[in-house]
This record gives sequence, C-alpha cells and structure tokens, in this order.
Amino acid sequence: MAQNSDLHRPRSNLVVMTLLALVFAGLQWQLSSHGSKQVSFAGGPTHKQSGRAGGLMSVVDAAARRRGCTAREAIGLFFATQTGNTETVAGIIADKAGAEAMDAGEISAEDLAGYDGLIVGCPTWNTGADEYRSGTSWDDLLDDIKGVDLKDKPVAVFGCGDSQGYGDNFCDGIEELHETFAAAGAKMVGYVDAGAYQHAESKSTRGDKFLGLPLDQDNEDDMTEDRIASWVTQIKGEGMPL
Repeated sequence: MAQNSDLHRPRSNLVVMTLLALVFAGLQWQLSSHGSKQVSFAGGPTHKQSGRAGGLMSVVDAAARRRGCTAREAIGLFFATQTGNTETVAGIIADKAGAEAMDAGEISAEDLAGYDGLIVGCPTWNTGADEYRSGTSWDDLLDDIKGVDLKDKPVAVFGCGDSQGYGDNFCDGIEELHETFAAAGAKMVGYVDAGAYQHAESKSTRGDKFLGLPLDQDNEDDMTEDRIASWVTQIKGEGMPL
C-alpha cells in the first residue's frame, strides 16, 4: 500500500523549524559575545566573529566598502562633464578608490554633508572665466556648497583640461571647486606637482603645486591611470578614508 507523505509533513516541518531556531540562536550568541567597538556598514557595532558567520559579514562589509557606503568610511565621488572625459576619469578613480562615481547633477549641496570624505571633479569649459568655469551642473551648486558645514571633511579635487589647445587656462576649474569646498570648511588634500605637466598657465596652481589632480585626456591619456593610482594612494595617506 502506498504511504501518504502528507502524514509526515507536520513532523518534518517541526524539525526544520527547530533547526532554524538553533542556528539563529547560535548566530545571535556569536554576535553578542566578545564584541569590538568598530562600526559596520549598517551603522551599528560589529563584533569579532569566527567561522561562517564572520566570513559572511566580512563579505558584506567588503562589498559595502567597495561601493563607498560604510557608515564609518562613506566616500562621495562626484563629477560633471561636457564631452565625457571627466566621466571617463571618474570611472578610473572609482575603480582605484573602491567608490562609486555619481553625477553631481543628481545631488543637492546639502547631500555632501552626509559623507566622511569627498572626491570631486570637473572639466574647464568656460575658458578664461573668473567664475562658473566648468559649464556643468557644478555651476548651479557652487554658491550653495559654500553655505554647507563641511568642517574638517577631507576633500580632493580632480579636473580635465587640454594642456596644448588651452595651455593658458589648463584645468582652471580645479581652483574654483577647491575654493568652493575650502570656503565650506573642508580639509583640502591631493595637491600635485605642477612640473609634471606641459601647460603654460593655470589658475589652479599655488606655488609649484596644482590644487588637485589635473588630467589631460586629449594629449596625455596614456598617463592617466598611473597618475590616478599615485594620487589615490596620496590622498589616502592625507586622510581620505578609503
């Protein structure tokens, strides 16, 4: 006579529920004992863990860090572009820094205060202009950013320019972003030796340093990745929480 499998389901379900309850209780015990005081991606305390539970949390936290969204180390990487060059280099910076590049046109100035560090970039489009040099969505944010409290937050600026075609105004937009964030109280980092570039003049130099990282995709794109790799290492050493 064929057995009716339905007669065994209540007992099977009870066994499964009991096992799940035991697993859950074990994980809770691991999380609650021997805790350190680090902060996890979720904003609460993490704990020293072992075995599969610790491995799972490590994977989740690592994924969150790669997207720049940990509570302790939230990095905002924002760009605006005219021809696409600044978006391209922002993507390379994102890969090197473990962050996610986002269009500055999608945020408000107040949103910037929610990050522990900022990497911001723009082109120089309005050549020779004293203000609103990028010709991008940054121009709509500059005045508002100055009124945001960014006291002591590390901020690094990058920009794209053409050192041959516009050598007298190479990456002038860097200086405008730099001064805007400095006015909001930010700790500016990421200055670069100006002697490594083939330009004539720039508003973005102070002494023998650029006030950020200039990149020339028109004439020196073969140097971009190495320049970015060095710069990311530099700003990390200067306090950018990467």
